[in-house]
Amino acid sequence: MKSPTITQRIETKAFELLKKHPEGLHWSELKSKIEASDPSFHPKTVNGIVWKLPQKYPDKIYKPSKGLFRLLKS
Repeated sequence: MKSPTITQRIETKAFELLKKHPEGLHWSELKSKIEASDPSFHPKTVNGIVWKLPQKYPDKIYKPSKGLFRLLKS
């Protein structure tokens, strides 16, 4: 069985954090929490992946205001 890629691990952590914070997280908070969860994540990699979450998962994540990330209600 293949282990998850770094991208998949970062995205999984982002979804976990957003589920814990239904009010949403600002980009800087989300980024720093993901980086703190695993020191092996490179900050620029986390930055790029977090920034693209709303475009990659428009059915799951949205930005109600600039820099704020929230999960869509399911």
